[in-house]
Amino acid sequence: MKNTLYVGNTQKFNAFLLFYVVTASQIGVGIHGFQRVLYSEAKQDAWISLVLSFVLAHIAVMVMMKTLDMYESNDLYGIHLDIFGKYFGNFLNFIYIVYCMAAFLAILKNYIEVINTWVFPYLDTIFLCITILIIVVYAFSGGLRVIVGICFFSFFFILWIPPILIFPLHYSDLNFLLPVLDTELKGIAKGVLSMSFTIIGFEIINIIYPFVKEKDKYKRYVHFGLLFTLFLYLSILLISLTFFSGEQLSKTIWATLTLFSIIRLPFIERVEIITICIWLIIILPNLCLYMWSAYRGVLRMKFISTKKFTFFFVLIIFVVNLYVNKRATINMLNDYFGKVAFIVVFVYPFILFLFAFIKKKIKKSQVSKNEEN
Repeated sequence: MKNTLYVGNTQKFNAFLLFYVVTASQIGVGIHGFQRVLYSEAKQDAWISLVLSFVLAHIAVMVMMKTLDMYESNDLYGIHLDIFGKYFGNFLNFIYIVYCMAAFLAILKNYIEVINTWVFPYLDTIFLCITILIIVVYAFSGGLRVIVGICFFSFFFILWIPPILIFPLHYSDLNFLLPVLDTELKGIAKGVLSMSFTIIGFEIINIIYPFVKEKDKYKRYVHFGLLFTLFLYLSILLISLTFFSGEQLSKTIWATLTLFSIIRLPFIERVEIITICIWLIIILPNLCLYMWSAYRGVLRMKFISTKKFTFFFVLIIFVVNLYVNKRATINMLNDYFGKVAFIVVFVYPFILFLFAFIKKKIKKSQVSKNEEN
C-alpha cells in the first residue's frame, strides 16, 4: 500500500494502553451536562438513547478497524491519499484537521465556561485560555508516548466518580424512570444524535493505529474502553434521571456538577469546585490527542517543524477563542460541531470502508490478471 508509515519501536506503545486512550478521549466536558440535552429529546427513556449511541459507537469503531486492517501500517490521512489521490485526499485531510481543531476549541471553551460559572466568575477568559494552552503545549511537546501516559494517569482521576455518586442515590426516586418506552422512536433517535458531542473521541484510533505494537490485540482494548465509558455515562444518567424531576432536569445546564454540589464531607465543603479543578487533568488528554491528530495531518500535507505547528495552532485557537465568548455562541458551536461530529465519526467511516473495499477488490483483480498474463 502507498503512503505507509514506518514507525520505530521506540515510538510505539503497547495495545492495552488503548483502553486508557479511548476512555480518556471520551470522558471530557460533555459529561458535565449531557443529561439536559438528552432528556429534552428522549425524556425518561434517555437511557435507551444513551445505550443505542454506544451500540452505534461499537459498530462505527469496528468499521474503522476493518478499514485500518486493510493497510499494514497507515493512518486515516494516508488512507485518504491512497484511495482518493494527492489532491482530493489532501482536501479530505484538511477537513479532518479542521475537525480536530474545532473539537479542541469546543472542549476548551466549554471547560473555561464551567470555570467562569462555578469557580471564578470574574476571571478573564483570555487568562484561562492562555494558561490551559501553555499546559497543553507542554504536554504535547513530549510526543505521543507522553500523551498516552497522561491518558493512563488521568484514568485514575475518573475512578472516583462512581463511588461518590452513591450520595445522591439516597434522594433518588425510581418512579421517575417510568413509564419505560413511552417516548416515540423519533425522540429516541434524536437523543442518540444529541450524544454525538459527548461520546466522540474514539475516532482517534484512525490516527494512532500505526503506533500500536500488538495489532492483533488492539481491538479488544478499544471495545473495553467503550464499555467502561458506557458504564460511567449510564451510571451518571440513571442517577440524574432518578434524582431530578423532569422539569428540574430540563432546566439544569450542568446536572453532573449539581449532583456533586449536594455532597457534604467533613473535610470538603464544596466538592464540585474540587471536581472542576481536577477536571483539567481529565480533559488534558482530549486536548493533547486532538492537537496531535491535527499535527499528524499537517505533516502529511507539508513537512513542518513541531515548533512552527505549535505556534500557528495555538495562535488560531487563541484568536477564535476571542470571538467565541458568550453562552449563546458556545451553544451554537456545540450544536454545529455535534452534527458535524456525527457525520465524521458515525457516518463517514462506512463510506470510507466502502471505497477501501472496492479499491482492494480492483487491485486484487489487476494482480490476478497480471499473473495470468
